[in-house]
Amino acid sequence: MGEKRSKGGCCGWFIALVILALVVGAVVYAVKKKIHNWDSDKPAPVPGPPGAIEQKYASALKTAMQFFDIQKSGKLENNKISWRGDSALKDGKQANLDLSKGMFDAGDNMKFGFPLAFTASVLSWAILEYGDQMDAVGQLEPAQDSLKWITDYFIEAHPSENVLYIQVGDPVADHKCWNKPESITEERPLLQVNTSSPGSDVAAETAAAMASASLVFKKKIPTYSSTLLKHAKQLFTFADNNREIYSVSVPEVATYYNSTGFGDELLWAATWLYHATGDDSYLQYVTGQNGDDYAEYGSPTWFSWDNKLAGTQVLLSRLSFFKAKGLSSSYGAGLQKYRESAEAVMCGLLPDSPTATTSRTDNGLIWVSEWNALQQPVASAFLASIYSDYMLTSQTPKIKCDSDSYTPKDLRNFARSQADYVLGKNPLHMSYLVGYGNEFPQFVHHRGASIPANAKVGCKDGFKYLDSSDPNPNVATGALVGGPFLNDTYIDSRNNSMQAEPSTYNSAVIVGLLSSLVTTSSALQSLS
Repeated sequence: MGEKRSKGGCCGWFIALVILALVVGAVVYAVKKKIHNWDSDKPAPVPGPPGAIEQKYASALKTAMQFFDIQKSGKLENNKISWRGDSALKDGKQANLDLSKGMFDAGDNMKFGFPLAFTASVLSWAILEYGDQMDAVGQLEPAQDSLKWITDYFIEAHPSENVLYIQVGDPVADHKCWNKPESITEERPLLQVNTSSPGSDVAAETAAAMASASLVFKKKIPTYSSTLLKHAKQLFTFADNNREIYSVSVPEVATYYNSTGFGDELLWAATWLYHATGDDSYLQYVTGQNGDDYAEYGSPTWFSWDNKLAGTQVLLSRLSFFKAKGLSSSYGAGLQKYRESAEAVMCGLLPDSPTATTSRTDNGLIWVSEWNALQQPVASAFLASIYSDYMLTSQTPKIKCDSDSYTPKDLRNFARSQADYVLGKNPLHMSYLVGYGNEFPQFVHHRGASIPANAKVGCKDGFKYLDSSDPNPNVATGALVGGPFLNDTYIDSRNNSMQAEPSTYNSAVIVGLLSSLVTTSSALQSLS
């Protein structure tokens, strides 16, 4: 009996100790959570001028910027790419236009206006937000030069108020050839949108590109800036007054860059025009009925060449962060809906958030599409970096994601995680940015890179280089290839255009992301 009592007492003491440990643990957790919440209520210090350079991102930015030079069409000035030369010098001649400039879309020799305009608007945004950081590593001037190469082309492509040339080249004929841009022999037909065949999406996206670029060049080249702004206003009016999806009006474009709607581009363009002009009518446009019709408040979307809503939400949120001077309070409610929508996007990106998207690889990369998989994670990380800097500069300590709160540092850590994956912190230990690091794709789906510089090839005989088992003779430095499959694998094959083909718009988002991470500095209070 005594032994029995002894065992029961031992068991009772054990249970008591377990309960005590649980109570202590709960108290410690509650205290830690309280301390964390108290800390998150304290805003982090506002960054000053550009600080210490993070060499990894500086080196990657210098690499990424070079792909724009590789993609340039026309008579090249100060050509830095030894295996590139003048090309497409007769583009636009049949319409008495000089459309020789601009950039080739991807690994082919096509000029597609819709994604190229997105390239320009994102590159402009990156320069406006992070020009000081670009300048700290010698990349501001190259970025401005690449942007102007595109906007020069858009000025020529918009010869009258209601006409915009949106494509140079025939993709069917182009894809039956494998030749360098310097040796193009096939016909280069033109496509346009106009009042008979309107395209609100492509016209508004081009308006956004020119309005944002007008801000980039406002002090540097004032007359050029004014010209860009004039074109931007005309194109926006054309887009708004003639509402139609361009791939409905011009079905030939649907195979490669089919548009899913024009409302996002109208809001995106109006937002940029407000920043460029300060004209309240553009702000009324985005916060009034058009916002109700097209903004999809509270529904997170992916920022891409086809959907600008997330970008618009972040860009408009800076107005509420920084309380623009002279801004009427009547816009407050509308702007708040954009900011709340932007925060919903951020909450979806943060991996530990209660509302985190499940669209990720096992190794943490945002993953939405097999084709060109890296566009969404890099573009999302760019937006997260911008939003983090808005929070820091405005002394906003946290955002709420359901019951949890997150800091600017959390957003920046997410942005870094996506950049680091791209640069080699992935299961393959390979950089998806060509020319960066020791391991990167060798069989990039790119005509100019795959054909020896001194080879003279025509339309058909170049296919032997497409099918060659040898690595590309020319390194497409700075190309951001399509990226991995959902299982974090990559097939390095020139015929694998799904994964191995780079694009100019991929370059725009990776340049923006890397520019934001090179160092830290406070966000501008105003873009104008």
